[in-house]
Order: sequence, then C-alpha cells, then structure tokens
Amino acid sequence: MFATDRDLLVFEPGLLGEVAWAGQRLVSGTGDVSGTTLTLTSQDNGLLAQGVGPGSIVRIGGNGFEIVSVSTESTAQVSRLRASAADASIGLVSMTGVAVEVFTFAPQIADVHRRVLRMLGLEPAGEAAGGELDESAVMNPGDLARLEALGALHLIYAGVSAGLGCDAPASIRAEFYRARFAAERGAVVAKIDTDGDGVADAARRPGLGRLVRG
Repeated sequence: MFATDRDLLVFEPGLLGEVAWAGQRLVSGTGDVSGTTLTLTSQDNGLLAQGVGPGSIVRIGGNGFEIVSVSTESTAQVSRLRASAADASIGLVSMTGVAVEVFTFAPQIADVHRRVLRMLGLEPAGEAAGGELDESAVMNPGDLARLEALGALHLIYAGVSAGLGCDAPASIRAEFYRARFAAERGAVVAKIDTDGDGVADAARRPGLGRLVRG
C-alpha cells in the first residue's frame, strides 16, 4: 500500500477519538510514556506479533499519536504528529498507567489501494499475469499516498454514517473526502516503469471510476 495509518492522521488528527472500531484494534492495555518511549505494562497482544511498526498509530490517554518504531513486544518509540515521517520524533508529556490502544485502518486503505491500482491499469503485487504490470512499476509511490489516504477517509466516514441521514456530521465528512479524493485523482500523476529497467518511462493519471462504498 502507498499510504499508512499515519497518513490518515495528517488529515484527521482526532480520528481515533471519533472512529475506533473494536474489530480493528490490534493491541489494548496500559502503559507509561517518557519522552518518545512508550512502555506497555499490561497488554492483550504483542506489538510485533500484531505487525505494529512505522506508520502505525496509537491512542494514548484518548489522543492519537504516531508509532515511529517498535523494539519489543511491549516497547515502541512514539511521537506527536510530525510534518513528515522523516522528521525527528516529538516527545509526549510523561504519563503513567495510561490507557493504550493500537488501531489500524489497513482494511480501508487496502480497499482503496486496489481501486487506485485498477484506475492506473495495474495489478496488485503478485497478481499480474503475463505481460501485465503490477504496483512495483510505480516509481513515485509517495505521491499516491495522499490519494489513498483521502479515499480511505471517505470509506471510513461512509461506514460510520451508514444508516444516518445525509445531514449527519459523519455523512458530511464522507462527502467531503469523496470530493477531495476526486480532486486529487485529477491532479496526481503516477510515474510508471513499463519495461522493468527501474526508470519511469510513462505517466498515468488515475481513471475516471467513481469511488463508492462497497
């Protein structure tokens, strides 16, 4: 996937305070925070065992933060939201015995990822037949992260608003991100390596397919 959970927080820093589905919770427990170090003192699952790592997000004491790295099943480096994932970590206020929950929106990101690839005429990794190109042909995946994040946020808020009226806050947010996804789709350009030499020799814009909730 081109986007990570962290990319969603760029647009919605309060996302985990609004949307947190138990079925997408990877780790739950309590822990201590000192600077950029989170140490879990009790937990239901191990961080590494659940695939938690760079780009993951965590709710600590009700607020969402980035996970920069994971060193053990119970220890991670965390940060306040940074301008770029390459920036230095920003320490948190020290906390003891605070509630800790790690959530993921990978299912929504993965759904949009497949749709974006199809719009570009590409196949997911490992699914290309003879003569077809897969996602490894994209030479500028970072440029597509924004598109995937916007699409995932549309799906997330569409899920929250299911059964609610069109005037519900979540419905309005879902429409807002659908429109932003459409605008970004018209602006972003994927640089494609069509002959496998590692150099982009084609440019493609995502197709005109409409993003709808599946």
